[in-house]
Amino acid sequence: MVKAKKYNIQGEMIGEVELPVSVFDVDVNSPKVLLHEVVTMYLGNQRQGTVQKKNRAMTQGSTRKLFKQKGTGNARVGTRRSPIRVGGGLAFAIYPKDWYRKIPRTKKRMALRVALTDRAREERIFVIEGLKFDAHSTKQAKEILGKIVPERGRKLIVTDGNHAPTVKSFQNLTDVMTDRAEQIHAYEVLKSSYIIFSDDALKKVEEVFGR
Repeated sequence: MVKAKKYNIQGEMIGEVELPVSVFDVDVNSPKVLLHEVVTMYLGNQRQGTVQKKNRAMTQGSTRKLFKQKGTGNARVGTRRSPIRVGGGLAFAIYPKDWYRKIPRTKKRMALRVALTDRAREERIFVIEGLKFDAHSTKQAKEILGKIVPERGRKLIVTDGNHAPTVKSFQNLTDVMTDRAEQIHAYEVLKSSYIIFSDDALKKVEEVFGR
């Protein structure tokens, strides 16, 4: 059974909460290859694939033969667009490419469970009761995090839904990311040293990923 410390909106510890076993207490040894595969595909999907270099067909320049084929002692060179001349096209130019690979839902959810289990066993997961700000307040967000996790390190704030005042309050802080409970990814968890859930977000994670 894995537990996490629970805090109120003022950053005061009020007890502990049991984390859902189906999400935060799975076997983390066998699916390590799966975790690597899912994270690699996720990062590949972030690539735009718009890089392009000019080959000799795309390079501007005369197609006239620069000098005769034989008798000069030089190598046989064609046009100015040749890859061996300054300003010529590249021999193996890079073209735009679609790096997208669809991540199977089963693999994606299993990888998330493994990542969350790792953070839970290291006691790096916290829960805040009633994490909703009435108005945008970066100062209040900073004070809460300072009381809960005073150490340095990237922090992931997981909320239930996109509550604008709460999200904006944390977005201005350095090394703090925010995401909705139903769309968090294993990469975000692994990239963060500490994961902080609202109590509603914790229920949402169990509802969505615990099956």
